[in-house]
Amino acid sequence: MASAPTRLRLYNTLTRSKEDFVPLDEANVRMYVCGPTVYDFAHIGNARPAIVFDVLFRLLRHTYGADHVTYVRNITDVDDKINARAARDYPGLPLNEAIRKVTETTAAQYQKDVTALGCLTPTEQPRATDNIEGMQAIIGKLIASRHAYEAAGIGEVLFDVGSMPDYGALSGRDLDHNLAGARVEIDTHKKNPADFVLWKRSSADEPGWDSPWGRGRPGWHIECSAMSERYLGQVFDIHGGGLDLIFPHHENEIAQSRCAHGTDTMAKVWMHNGFLQVEGQKMSKSLGNFFTIRELLDTDKFGGRSWPGEVLRLAMLMTHYREPIDFSVSRLEEAANLFQKWQRITGQSDPDKLWLPPDDRIVDCLLDDMNTTGALGAVARIATEGSPEAMFAALGFLGLLPGPEQSYADLGPVAGRTAVRRMRAEIGRRVSEAFDHLEHAFRHAAKMTFGEMEKAATTHDLPAVNKNVEERLAALNARDFARADEIRATLLAEGIQLMDSKNAAGERITTWEIKR
Repeated sequence: MASAPTRLRLYNTLTRSKEDFVPLDEANVRMYVCGPTVYDFAHIGNARPAIVFDVLFRLLRHTYGADHVTYVRNITDVDDKINARAARDYPGLPLNEAIRKVTETTAAQYQKDVTALGCLTPTEQPRATDNIEGMQAIIGKLIASRHAYEAAGIGEVLFDVGSMPDYGALSGRDLDHNLAGARVEIDTHKKNPADFVLWKRSSADEPGWDSPWGRGRPGWHIECSAMSERYLGQVFDIHGGGLDLIFPHHENEIAQSRCAHGTDTMAKVWMHNGFLQVEGQKMSKSLGNFFTIRELLDTDKFGGRSWPGEVLRLAMLMTHYREPIDFSVSRLEEAANLFQKWQRITGQSDPDKLWLPPDDRIVDCLLDDMNTTGALGAVARIATEGSPEAMFAALGFLGLLPGPEQSYADLGPVAGRTAVRRMRAEIGRRVSEAFDHLEHAFRHAAKMTFGEMEKAATTHDLPAVNKNVEERLAALNARDFARADEIRATLLAEGIQLMDSKNAAGERITTWEIKR
């Protein structure tokens, strides 16, 4: 395991200060980030936390070791906005079936979008609908400890904010100020107007689950409390999200979790990225400046052209994560020109020196509260020093190029092939032939990382391996099992291990890896 950092410092919203980061357990550094509510395609504002906390994930992995960091980013797939979108888009379907169509389509698009932005796959991506039992368990504890109550006759369970003396510590709001806060409903059935819903009744045509308080569905905040506890424990290291989530969402998460578990804290460090504007204005559909990530990647709606994911990511990193960001065409053009210049430098890399560790100057900047602007300044200095391999490592570490820790399975077929083509251009003609082999091999070696595939290219005849794999697959489909077994044995003797499975369409597929 990598040695513990001596000066990783992060700004903690809870204490309003920059602090030395000391994990609860160096062998398992734990981070939770609020993910998308999958009722619509993610907009460019949603891209910022995905990118910010991906950089932090990379930094933590570099510092403590990849096997010693757990990153959880949830998917909210039960929400009244989802219900409304499903009813609007699929009026002829039963609501539950329509909801499933909306959430599956939107969640899949989100994964494609953030992958195109260079984000690694989190360790876990739990769905709210898979954690209803955990939510109900927390609610039961809160009722038993008198921190929550059932509202008579309406099928709601509410959190009693008056039962928590230091409620409001994260946002700095007292109960009087909370009355004017976001999403605070003033109802006569509440003990305090700031009390918030933990469980609410569902009508016959709304999604719902049986519970001790009647058939219903969870409130917004309880979902993250349950998912973070399940995967990270009652107390963990870092909780992240956008600035807009401080109140009420994160404030209420803290209240639920602490009061249910009897702990002094939920997460040691609370981190929040700043707001995003578009061309100096708040993003709004009414202003015509609302853009999804997909639109920026695939259409010419912003600035008359589409923008590569690397350029969108670089444009985000050019502003410190806690500062507001003005997303503009001129900013993207600046990022595009800069990335193109840096990419040309990496094209001169020696293929035998790829996957170097990142330059300490970049790491030092990121250790100082994720100072990406300083890190990019260090990249600019590296660009003048005549080491294309160091440049390749720098861009890979920042997620601006595919790194050795990203596998074809992480990226998916389209992004994976795109990554291979970009890598060929980046490291020049000297390895173009090897990457021709790799591009072909990726169809079969889905679980191997780029670093493993690069090694395989130097020790095996990849076209011959893939020809044998395809011949065996044809034999299996023809039920010529003797020939299939013969090919498997031959490849195994050469150090190639085969794995059979089926794709989403139920068709037989075979992947392979170097036998370990």
